[in-house]
Amino acid sequence: MEDNHIRHDLTRQFVAALRKSEQDNDVDDLTALFADDAELFRLDGEGPRRGEARTFWEQYRAQFGEVRTQFTNVVESDDEAALEWQSTGTRPNGHDFRYEGSTFVTFDGDKITSLRTYYDTAAFVDVPAGSA
Repeated sequence: MEDNHIRHDLTRQFVAALRKSEQDNDVDDLTALFADDAELFRLDGEGPRRGEARTFWEQYRAQFGEVRTQFTNVVESDDEAALEWQSTGTRPNGHDFRYEGSTFVTFDGDKITSLRTYYDTAAFVDVPAGSA
């Protein structure tokens, strides 16, 4: 599904910046979208983080060799967006992966103030050869 189903400008900017970070391994455009005190959360055991957008996205990108995200569904209001997605690519060790998840974003003006993302963490567990 193409991104023409995304209507909110900041949601479009988020998707474009995420794709740029995936292609160029550069999180500058992505982190610029977040308020200085934005709260970010993902299923990595660290809990919510406030004001750490750059670290959050650098850690995200470091999990992959190559990655490509396709957004399959988006539900938006004036100040929130829910995005369903599927990501595919390779891990740094060269193993292929595919996983799905959902991301919930809250906006205030032209900044993202909150991001919560939920996904299948099993995609990040390497199974030794012959044990599956």
